[in-house]
Amino acid sequence: MTSFHTIDYIIFIAYALLILSVGLWVSRSKKGEKKSAEDYFLAGKSLPFWAIGASLIAANISAEQFIGMPGSGFAIGLAIASYEWMAALTLIVVAKFFLPIFIKQGLYTIPQFIEKRFNTNLKTILAVFWITLFIFVNLTSVLFLGAKALDTILGTGDGSTTMYFMLGLACFAAAYSVWGGLSAVAWTDVIQVVLLVLGGFITTIIALNNVTPEGGVFSGLDHIYTVAGDKFHMILKRDNPEFMNLPGIGVLIGGMWVANIYYWGFNQYIIQRALAAKSLREAQKGLAFAAFIKLLLPIFVVIPGIIAFVMFTQPEGTAIIDGVKTDFLLPSGSVNYDISYPWLIKSFIPIGIKGLVVAALSAAIVSSLASMLNSTATIFTMDIYKPYISKRIDGSNLVPVGRIAVLAALIIAVLVAPALSTMPQMFQYIQEFTGLVSPGVLAVFVMGLFWKKTNSKGAIIGVISSIPVALMLKFLPIEMPFLDQMLYTCLITIVIIVMVSLLTAKYDEDPKAIPLPKETFITGKNFNIAAYAIMIILVVLYTIFW
Repeated sequence: MTSFHTIDYIIFIAYALLILSVGLWVSRSKKGEKKSAEDYFLAGKSLPFWAIGASLIAANISAEQFIGMPGSGFAIGLAIASYEWMAALTLIVVAKFFLPIFIKQGLYTIPQFIEKRFNTNLKTILAVFWITLFIFVNLTSVLFLGAKALDTILGTGDGSTTMYFMLGLACFAAAYSVWGGLSAVAWTDVIQVVLLVLGGFITTIIALNNVTPEGGVFSGLDHIYTVAGDKFHMILKRDNPEFMNLPGIGVLIGGMWVANIYYWGFNQYIIQRALAAKSLREAQKGLAFAAFIKLLLPIFVVIPGIIAFVMFTQPEGTAIIDGVKTDFLLPSGSVNYDISYPWLIKSFIPIGIKGLVVAALSAAIVSSLASMLNSTATIFTMDIYKPYISKRIDGSNLVPVGRIAVLAALIIAVLVAPALSTMPQMFQYIQEFTGLVSPGVLAVFVMGLFWKKTNSKGAIIGVISSIPVALMLKFLPIEMPFLDQMLYTCLITIVIIVMVSLLTAKYDEDPKAIPLPKETFITGKNFNIAAYAIMIILVVLYTIFW
């Protein structure tokens, strides 16, 4: 195995200095001026489409994708790529049907929409929910998986240095995001996304070149397809041991839509970039640009997991690396899927390039951390502190409070993250945990947007009842894939919202219903061309890998 050398450290340090320098440079204020809340939380509404698209992907691609998804690629195969490819189509849906409404409302946060459409109580409930989710699920998982990867590549590999890497990642993300806000996060994301895409491709190509003794990228592709052909099916059959994670055709017409629309349409740290756009057209083009990048992601977040699987399962005497089986086995004897990607980097990436690849991995981790921290601070400041705690009408104290919130969220996440060390497939854990609450939230938003009779009582009872409904479906004495649980939870919540709204309605149409004239959903020529291209590519991909 190749180790980290001086040139790798130089490259890695150069990357860190570049990101910090750019982050601090774009964070600067003109002499005598202070950052406004719009400057800090929405980058002054000045982002062009390419910055929005790059920042969306950088916020999305994190340890979950670079560590968790290769782990699921090892365990499940290419089918896990549905989360990426279906997300591309979801981005188009969000850009056309949801984004025009949000931008017209002039929102800082997604909970603010809930307040405008329903009431302050529901907004506060969801604001607290999102802050809790960001800190205890998103931030903790990114910190832990990122530190675990760096421990495998740079540390001892036994977990004893994981905490040090966790602290390092936390300090790095805080160094520029605390001061600069969304502007620093978004503009550094442009650099980070180029780096992480480049690093991802390099890792995949080198791993393919090493999967067979004779070498060669195309030879490697042929070999993994021959040895692990069953890993290249997008639609799993019912007899597949991973069917409960990806239930066949259900990923195309079922709960995957619930997971994706919730994540890309109503997730603050994702949609916040679009809310910071120069204009609606620019925001929509940004989401289309991100959708094209999503189509590429499985090449360097799923294929490496399949390569690791092939190396792990090769007959004795043909393994490329001695001890590969030992490396992947936990003390309990079970397979540690989530070390697939860092193991490939440690085993095959040569001196010099390794520094670049580890910088790319760090970029994925740090950019997501910074995004989540900024959005957590935005929701806390605008939806909790400003209406309930602040006594200043002019809002002059909002930016300092936002900075304090960033640090507080980070400290809590660092303390909680080590508790995740027993999870075998972190990506699936994140999806399942989020899946308990996202169906109800999605149901409230969809009904609030598109059914004018939806009222506050229906929305509140619906979102609160969705959690016991989800838990009931999860623990029923029948086998049900969690994506199906999400779909049924969403549908049952919609029924509850409809029934309560009809029973408590005082008007034929709720007074806070949002008017939606046809022109709201008219999109530009460039966006339309991109949307059709993405749909055609998806049809081709699913036809080939059905």
